Amino acid sequence: MVVRDIFRLASVRRCGKQVVVVPRRTISGPAVTLPDVKAGKGTQNGSDANSTSSNGPRGLVSPIKYASRLVEGRALREDVWSVFTAVNLPPSCIHLGQGDMNFAPPDWAREGAEEALRSTKGNHYAHQKGLPRLRKAIQQYCGNRFHGRELDTESEILVTNGANEGEYATFTAFIEPGDEVIIFEPFYDAYLQGIIFNGGIPVYVPLHPSPGESGKLCKPAWTLDLDELRRSVTPRTKMIVLNTPHNPLGKVFTRTELEGIAELADKHNLLIMSDEVYEHLVYNGDHVRFASLPGMWERTITAGSAGKMFAGTGWRVGWVIGPPELILPVYATSMRIVLCANTPMQHAAAAGLEQADARGFFAKQREEYMERMAILSDAFERLGISYTRPEGGYFIMADIGNLRWPSDYPFPPNVQNRRRDFYASWFIAMEVGVSSIPVTDFYCDTSASIGENYLRFSFAKDLDTLRAAGERLQGLKKYLQ
Repeated sequence: MVVRDIFRLASVRRCGKQVVVVPRRTISGPAVTLPDVKAGKGTQNGSDANSTSSNGPRGLVSPIKYASRLVEGRALREDVWSVFTAVNLPPSCIHLGQGDMNFAPPDWAREGAEEALRSTKGNHYAHQKGLPRLRKAIQQYCGNRFHGRELDTESEILVTNGANEGEYATFTAFIEPGDEVIIFEPFYDAYLQGIIFNGGIPVYVPLHPSPGESGKLCKPAWTLDLDELRRSVTPRTKMIVLNTPHNPLGKVFTRTELEGIAELADKHNLLIMSDEVYEHLVYNGDHVRFASLPGMWERTITAGSAGKMFAGTGWRVGWVIGPPELILPVYATSMRIVLCANTPMQHAAAAGLEQADARGFFAKQREEYMERMAILSDAFERLGISYTRPEGGYFIMADIGNLRWPSDYPFPPNVQNRRRDFYASWFIAMEVGVSSIPVTDFYCDTSASIGENYLRFSFAKDLDTLRAAGERLQGLKKYLQ
């Protein structure tokens, strides 16, 4: 009998080399009290995420135990999104936390959905692989930038219910219990659940802040230690999750870093899931698709997002691209998860892609985002705090290491016992009315200290909102040391 038949891998946080396994017979789906912001019940950043209680979620008691994977994957823990929701912050707060735009998608893209809704067919199921119209539009958008020829719309493109679902379907299609999956910290939090819910073991490799030039507040992109990555690969490693441009860092992985990852993938026969949903927002040079590197097409699944491209995050339309032998298993799982993506919004995505080049949309959009970035960057310069200049995407990481608040400041229980960034983010929201996102929730507990002096601010807002937020942030000067 093999190990995976005996053990249920549980709550594994392989920071370094330590791996914890729990015998299957000891797991009975522990019930956990879900913290409630309004009730003031808090959790720590680390160990209490796996604590047990006689109560179920929100204090409800049930004889039916839920799956332990919900605890292992932090799904029942009060996460950063729950703490810093608009409901808990002042009504006048300017929200630069989540990457939600406060402006609409282009009219000419939305018209695709409107036309579909006025028809009969546009209100019914789409093909499980995605609308032929949208797959054709993706093919034309991508051109020959993946492997020197056009993509096959039948076997190499799969439309999904947002990039999120495509990535989850990828985890489901390829992870066996006990497989290790490398993710770079800070990570997009949905990766963790996707790996653990499918029996995988997340292996964390942190990215590191760059000191930059002395005396300059604007710092260069964070870096990947390739030697650290090499040491993290074991015979159990199945997959590396890449995110470039990176959320939350705004980092675009360098060609040297990408080639180092490719070398490991080839040497150890690894699958790469490359999350490239911000590909259209690269500010210096062209976006390098990981799958375009020599030998990487055969072992890469690339995720894209119409919502990110066209400021329509509620559309929930994305796609995955790869060779037929990789896309077929993802199609098999995706179809069982959601059957198909939203039909009218697929028409909106198709209309957007069909017209974007002729309208010069992506070039203009980059210029607009660079103007937004400049407003927020200038605010940090005037305030006198360091920040990382984004190379892609629409987030800025600000260093709040020199921010101080009164020792008796009334932090709510759900912020107490968290890392320093949670305190800072709450304090800024309450004192000057600008919200942000603390990033330690995007780390394993062992390396969370790397991110506890940083906050993520989104500049996916209109110019007036960003200018107002920038002025409010100047109110923090008296709290800087």
